[in-house]
Amino acid sequence: MKALLRKHIPIWYLEEPGYLFKSDKSRLKKLKNKWSGKRCFIIGNGPSLNKMDLSCLEREFSFGVNGIFYKTDEFPNFKPTFYVVEDGAVMSDNVDRINNYDCDYKFLPNIYRKLVYNKSNVYFFNMNRGFYERRSDYFEVPRFTMNPCHRIFCGQSVTIINLQLAYYFGFQEVYLIGMDFKYDIPKSAEIKGDTILSNEDDPNHFHPEYFGAGKTWHDLKIHNVLKSYQLPKLMYEESGRKIYNATVGGDLNLFERKDYQNLF
Repeated sequence: MKALLRKHIPIWYLEEPGYLFKSDKSRLKKLKNKWSGKRCFIIGNGPSLNKMDLSCLEREFSFGVNGIFYKTDEFPNFKPTFYVVEDGAVMSDNVDRINNYDCDYKFLPNIYRKLVYNKSNVYFFNMNRGFYERRSDYFEVPRFTMNPCHRIFCGQSVTIINLQLAYYFGFQEVYLIGMDFKYDIPKSAEIKGDTILSNEDDPNHFHPEYFGAGKTWHDLKIHNVLKSYQLPKLMYEESGRKIYNATVGGDLNLFERKDYQNLF
């Protein structure tokens, strides 16, 4: 029945369910090129993050996502400049932690507006999820926005949203860290389509409770993430900017490697 009803939903609504919700367009406009020429770090949440000294980022601009608050629990002086969530499962499983997480800027899809009670530093944006919609002409097709005030495109990883924001903010160099780029689905996990329910500690992130027992997550589909990374790589390079991979180890080799410690 749900599948039948879904066929009658307009594709534009499936792609942008937040289209009719309020977005913070005027506030987002003020951030265009605000950090022009600067560098930033986009933090992934792979196990390699535990091998890195994040105190180095205290005077740097950085993007954190999803369960990065577990790392702040461990090191209270560490917090990213920008915090972003894309996934609905992450939002619903951690709604109080997300509302209470302290950082300078939060960027959340406007479809989650009703879940957010602490809106003081939140920027709501219109998220286009056509990448995930089989009915869309853009199903699994990477896209890159030049204007997040209208919409930001999904691309299998929240990092894709971060890269679009970082570009709009004017950052010249972007360093990826904690992007281990490999996932294992535990045998105890319950799988329904692309949705996975964990029944044990999370082996794929820096903290065992990240997607630990009782939490839901989605099949990352590494091949789609790699495909999506290729577009921002091109966009940055065409404008004289650069994305580097400063992860300790890992399997992401699309971007030029840099040694993390040597950046400071």
